[in-house]
Amino acid sequence: MYAIVDIKGFQFRAEENAILRVPLLNTAEPGQSLEFDRVLLVRKDDEILVGQPVVEGAAILAEVIEHGKGKKKVIFHHKRRKGYRVKKGYREQYTNIKVTGIRI
Repeated sequence: MYAIVDIKGFQFRAEENAILRVPLLNTAEPGQSLEFDRVLLVRKDDEILVGQPVVEGAAILAEVIEHGKGKKKVIFHHKRRKGYRVKKGYREQYTNIKVTGIRI
C-alpha cells in the first residue's frame, strides 16, 4: 500500500516505514509525530482511490527523525566579454521523516 501526499507544495510517494526528505518543517522537533492530511491518491492492493483534489478521511502518520542541510548548490552567472561574473551558493534545509502509517 502506498499514497501520494502533498507536503509544503511538493508531492511524495509515502509507503509504510519509508524515510522521506521533505522541505524544512520549522515547528517540528525530532521524535515528534505528525499527520499530513493532503493525500492525493491511495493505492491498496488493486484498489486505487483518487482525490478530487484530496481523498476524504485519508492521512499519513509520520515521525520526525532529524533536520539538516543538503549539499551546497552553486549558481554562477556571467556575461561574455563584459567582465560580469557572479558566484552565489546556498544549502537547502530539509527534514527527514519516517512514515509510520497510512490511514484511509
